[in-house]
Amino acid sequence: MRNIRRFFRVILFLIVASWLHYVMPQQDTVRMTGIADRNETLSNIQRIFFAQVDSGTTEGTFRDLRLINTQKQRTFLFGLIHRGREETMVYRNEDTGWIYPPYFKFDSSNLEAEAEDMLSTSESPRWIIVTHYGWRNEWLSIYPNAVSIRPAPSDDFHPFPWVNLILFIVLIGGLLFLRAVWMQFYARTVDRLADKFGDQMDHVSANFLERKGRVFSWLGKWLKK
Repeated sequence: MRNIRRFFRVILFLIVASWLHYVMPQQDTVRMTGIADRNETLSNIQRIFFAQVDSGTTEGTFRDLRLINTQKQRTFLFGLIHRGREETMVYRNEDTGWIYPPYFKFDSSNLEAEAEDMLSTSESPRWIIVTHYGWRNEWLSIYPNAVSIRPAPSDDFHPFPWVNLILFIVLIGGLLFLRAVWMQFYARTVDRLADKFGDQMDHVSANFLERKGRVFSWLGKWLKK
């Protein structure tokens, strides 16, 4: 039974961790190489990983995707360590509106114009910081959604995920607070109810044993007669 509880806890942890990794903001250092628009019919699985259509348009399976092509500096350990190499990365440029995830992005057209103005080549690179959320998966044809872009302060600038760090601290503090509240509630309510129920059961058991003893005592006297 304990192993089953551990298994479900691990599964729950992986689900929550994957969801947080998908929706939390990430920052990449990239070089803009091109802008593309593509019409695509999304499958039911793909639609899970896409935001709503641009504000003012109708929702549907057929989508006009705005894509931003880049060369990204390769990193690992959540972007904290850079490998000194580049890899191709494609971002989508979608409005999120007022719904999930809560980035309140309405300026995808403006972002496309900004990205087009920041195009550069490998001979004279211009490094850009892209803030995004989501995953890139070639098999499912899904792309991370670019939320904002800004020029990098220097060629060797590596952004630190301060926002994610603060969010994790707040999240952990909130979980510890809820755990403390639950422990107090459990000690003051559940434990007291359990103790009261146990006392009542002991009282009932004692009464039953007493009456049982009286019955057997009466039967013993009657049989002697």
